Amino acid sequence: MSEKMFSEEQLEQLRSFPEISADELIRYFTPTSADVAFVSPGGRGPVDRLGMLVQLCSLPWLGFVPDDVSAAPAAAVARVAERLGVTPAALRLYGKREQTRSDHLGQVARYLEWQTAPAGSQEMKELEQFLLDRAMEHDSPTLLFNLAREYLMAAKVIRHGVLVLAKMVGTARKAAADLTSQLVGHLLTAEVRADLERMLAVDAGLGTTRLEWLVSPARDASATSVKTAIDKLTWLRAIDAHQMDVSVLPNERRRFLAQVARRSTNQGLERRKERKFPILLAFVAQAAVDQLDEVVALFDQAVSARESRAKSKTDEALVERAKKGEARQLVMDVILPVLADPAIPDDEVGGMLRERIGMQRLREITSDAWKPLPRDHGRLSELESSYTYLRQFTPNVLAAIDFQGGLGTGELMEAVAILKEMNRLGGRKVPTGAPTSFVPAKYADYLTKARKSGEDTAYRHFWELCVILCLRDGLRSGDVFVPGSRRYADPATYLYTSEQWAPRRGEYCRLVGKPPHAADALEQGKEELHAALEELETTLAGAAPGDTGMVRLDEDEHLVVPPLSAEDVPAEAKALKDELAAMLPFAPIASLLIELDARTHFPDCFTHAGGRKLSTSVETKRNILAVLIAMSTNLGLARMSEACGVSYDVLAWTMEWYVREETLREANTVIVNHHYGLELAKVFGGGTMSSSDGQRFPVRGKSTTARTMVIHGGQVLSTYTHVSDQWSTYGTKIIVPTAREAHYILDDFLGNATDLPITEHATDTHGATLINFALFDLVGKALTPRMRDLTRVTLVRDDTPTEIAKRYPHAGPLLGTRWNEDLVAGCWPDLLRMAGSLKYGQATASLIVGKWSAASRQNTLAAALKEWGMLRRTVHLAKYLSDPAFRRKISRQLNKGESLHALRRDLHYAQQGTITRPHLEQQTEQAWCLTLLTNSVVAWTTEYYSRAVLELRSQGRDVPDEILSHISPGHSDNINFFGVINVDVEAELAKLDTSGWRPLRPAQLRELGLTP
Repeated sequence: MSEKMFSEEQLEQLRSFPEISADELIRYFTPTSADVAFVSPGGRGPVDRLGMLVQLCSLPWLGFVPDDVSAAPAAAVARVAERLGVTPAALRLYGKREQTRSDHLGQVARYLEWQTAPAGSQEMKELEQFLLDRAMEHDSPTLLFNLAREYLMAAKVIRHGVLVLAKMVGTARKAAADLTSQLVGHLLTAEVRADLERMLAVDAGLGTTRLEWLVSPARDASATSVKTAIDKLTWLRAIDAHQMDVSVLPNERRRFLAQVARRSTNQGLERRKERKFPILLAFVAQAAVDQLDEVVALFDQAVSARESRAKSKTDEALVERAKKGEARQLVMDVILPVLADPAIPDDEVGGMLRERIGMQRLREITSDAWKPLPRDHGRLSELESSYTYLRQFTPNVLAAIDFQGGLGTGELMEAVAILKEMNRLGGRKVPTGAPTSFVPAKYADYLTKARKSGEDTAYRHFWELCVILCLRDGLRSGDVFVPGSRRYADPATYLYTSEQWAPRRGEYCRLVGKPPHAADALEQGKEELHAALEELETTLAGAAPGDTGMVRLDEDEHLVVPPLSAEDVPAEAKALKDELAAMLPFAPIASLLIELDARTHFPDCFTHAGGRKLSTSVETKRNILAVLIAMSTNLGLARMSEACGVSYDVLAWTMEWYVREETLREANTVIVNHHYGLELAKVFGGGTMSSSDGQRFPVRGKSTTARTMVIHGGQVLSTYTHVSDQWSTYGTKIIVPTAREAHYILDDFLGNATDLPITEHATDTHGATLINFALFDLVGKALTPRMRDLTRVTLVRDDTPTEIAKRYPHAGPLLGTRWNEDLVAGCWPDLLRMAGSLKYGQATASLIVGKWSAASRQNTLAAALKEWGMLRRTVHLAKYLSDPAFRRKISRQLNKGESLHALRRDLHYAQQGTITRPHLEQQTEQAWCLTLLTNSVVAWTTEYYSRAVLELRSQGRDVPDEILSHISPGHSDNINFFGVINVDVEAELAKLDTSGWRPLRPAQLRELGLTP
């Protein structure tokens, strides 16, 4: 298990000292006087004192101390050596006897109150249970390994060897599989097994199996698609799929098993024999929820599409009306002066106006009656033209879905019940007394007018449209929910119950460093608030009135935030990048991937979907790489077949059985981890910071994820990516382009399975919501967005304006409202429960953020979450305003993410970059292929930059890391994506030298512009 998890290089890295960041250097290697006194008793020499102090500082940093203490980072050794007054070189003499290092580590552990945990101890048993619980929620071995490390450090237990932890992870994963079968065994009755078996047989009416029918999602939101989705839901309910309680399995485990069923063929599942039943059981149980969500989502999208169509037509009519209104206004400019002039006799007014205006013009203007517009400018009237179309599916939806409402929706839910009964009985007239108070004011006049005129048909149409529109809006805000749904459920049901949370609470608080008690949490929050405000006060007090480049207060006590000056990029950086790029060899994209495989073996991550452990032959590897190139470059399998000479059928088979989201994620993790281990990558960044942003891609054909956006010239969808400060992309998600990106920030951030130790995340202003500020802090991380319109952001205080003004004369007036401590204190246990539900995979972050961000749903917990978010936003902004280097660091990270957009567009070149795959699952796979190739280009370029730098330094050139940190590996100048793509693994490997590298381009050829 450990050999599969980690390569020898990775094992060595995990056992050794990593690179240290400036923040870590200050945080961990600043020994106190007590620390110095502890290592300096009488009789201990300078070598032992230095070695012991390095161990003392390293233990809280790493959770263990590497055997070779003398290999500690030079900057850290120098820092503690200076504190002791000894030379750093003395560390080379430390610990020649292993017993000395061991004895010293034992003394350090007792001093720091850390402990060891031998096999069989209570601490190890607790870790085993922790890993089993997490293995039921996640299947990624790397993620489980990292969670184990976090757990041990939080418990102050010295980390065991890498192989020991890896073996424990493997044991936990196997135990999770066995436990899964045990937990659902009581559900697999003979009747249920028979129903599941029938799913794998071809249905005569459908012409395919029920499994294939169920896994085929809708391509658009038409009436036909809605009714087909309802048919699937009805069939699932007929086998009681909606009543199969698999809640004994964690959400992540259920999703994992269901994904196996979706991607496996009938034959693959049949080969699993008894193991297929838990897989199919999890699939149908989740399919019942997914199908319910799909019906409601298609209903929302189909209604919204007709509403948007009505809006467009209304807007066009308003433009025409405005043109006619302009003509009428010009005439009025002639009429009014005549009427207002008392010198003109009344009997001459008419003749004078007809003469000045002209009869022809008057006839043109009066030919069309000028009617006053309703409050909605006629949008509902225009939507009424789609009434017959909407009736094709809305009665089916109302009959199939059990809509329920929260507080304040009584009238609406009564109207929904009346409409359902009318549909059932075929009634044509709305009953007298049917509620109308739920109807928005802008539509009320339609109903009033129709009722007064006795137009029962018109009244029915407008009333029913209002019911449908208000139902749609209620579903979006969470005021209306659907029992049994995941996306449209009552938001409170997404979280752990109090009973489920109680045994996890203490462990979680230790893991994220949050106090379990509200009073301690409030005190901790206020300490951070005042520390940040003191920095801001110092900045504002020190700003001279005429210094336009500083954050300052103007004469009216208003905050002035000047634009951040351009980053001071050394002039040598661009010249050095050009020189390094000229030294890089040229390589076709296929050659690059083959070469990277030789160093990472990332294609081994593409396992067979049938669960068989097949050896990765050269042909299989070739086919996998060809599929990756076909999807990422957007060539498609047919064109790729022509380009590489592999038959279409072979590529399609490889795509079906090997290239799936989970295998793509795992392969991407391998590439990111490989890049993280490169020395030059550590110069780019420490891997502790990331950012996220959306990128639009055009879409051809029908797709439920695409939307027409005028600004982008047609149909587009969004890929939302998470990028580290080392230029690697560790998360990718397909989202609807009109959806709010802020809802998706936490999804891949919390799901990060790479070695990147990310603690801080930057976004543009789109991510700076109160909900995100609160949740990032509650899961033990930091949200650090770049924000605009800072003068409009409300900052909070924890005391009266008078007291705050005394303490902070300059910053105090900016604190516009008082923080509601009581609200946070009352909800603190529930806030931790919400954050724990996200951290442990009980709930999807985008669902939580979306529902609790809904403006119309202001429950107490949502209000408390936003209140905590206001505190965290104030802390962030105080630091953001007072520290230009902090602002520039955030901007620099965001620029890294944006610059990779260009590389993705370069890679995704075929068919003019237009996505043609219609389904979300297919689009997600293509997006991950693009991410994998993007990271491959970044990793390959970083490797050869490193070799080029070594060559320059070997020639005596001074190439400082500070200059290298400004160079981006995210470019493709040395890589060819076009023409014949020859995926010949053995031939390409033969081109490498004995160390596995291509030669750099010689200087004389570079000068001539030639390549080898």
